[in-house]
Amino acid sequence: MEKAKLIQRLKRIEGQVRGLQRMIEEEHSCSEILTQVAAVRAALAAVAQGIFETHSKACIEQALEDEDGAAEAIEDLLQSLGRLIK
Repeated sequence: MEKAKLIQRLKRIEGQVRGLQRMIEEEHSCSEILTQVAAVRAALAAVAQGIFETHSKACIEQALEDEDGAAEAIEDLLQSLGRLIK
């Protein structure tokens, strides 16, 4: 994921979170708030997936280029995946 696109998405998510805060302050219905929470979670998941894909490619390339560091690169990839799916 390109850095500029990543920053743009995160700014959009930041706006969504501020909107959630306003909704709570203005006492919107729980269903409206939960719908927006779900949208924020989905947006963050998309960002995480993009970052993970970029990281995965880098780890795999490193493992293919450096046989000595291959095990470390794969371990790093698995740890990143573990953090992503928790």
